[in-house]
Amino acid sequence: MNGRLLENAMLDLRTLIARTMQTSVRASIATTAAVAVCGQVEDGNGIAPLNAISHIIWGESAARETAATIDHTLAGVGLNTAAITAWSAVYELRFGRAARKGEVAAAVVGGISTAGLAYFTDYYVVPKRLTPGFEKRLSAVSTFVVYSTLAFTLPLSSWMMRDAD
Repeated sequence: MNGRLLENAMLDLRTLIARTMQTSVRASIATTAAVAVCGQVEDGNGIAPLNAISHIIWGESAARETAATIDHTLAGVGLNTAAITAWSAVYELRFGRAARKGEVAAAVVGGISTAGLAYFTDYYVVPKRLTPGFEKRLSAVSTFVVYSTLAFTLPLSSWMMRDAD
C-alpha cells in the first residue's frame, strides 16, 4: 500500500468514526429516553427498564431492580450506548452518505433496515444473556417504539450533518 492510499484510508476511518460518534450520541439519547418513557408510561417506573439492560453484567436480577443505582442504571445506559454506537457505525457505513446528500427515501430505508437488523440480531442471533434486557420490563409495543426510535433517529442524525460531504 503506498503512502497516499494509506493516508486516504486513515482519513476515511477518522471521518467514519467522527460521524458514527455524532450519530450515536443522538441515537443513544433518543433510545434511552424511549426506554425510560415507555417504562414510565407502562409501569410508572422509567428506571427499571434501563436497569434491566444491565442483565448482561449482573444477570437476571437486574430486571427486578427498580431504583436508580450506579451498578444497574449507569451500566444499563452505558451498555445501550455501546450497542447504539455499533448500530450507528453500520448505518453510517451503508446509508450515512445518502442521508447527508438529502436522499430521504434511501436514508429512511437505511434507518428501518438497520433497526430491523438490530432487532433480529438482538433476539434471534445473540445468546439470551446479550439481549437488550429492557424487554423484560416493557411490552412488545414499547419494544417496537424503542426500535422505531432507532430507525428514525439514525437517518435524522446523519441528515443533520448534511453539510459534511
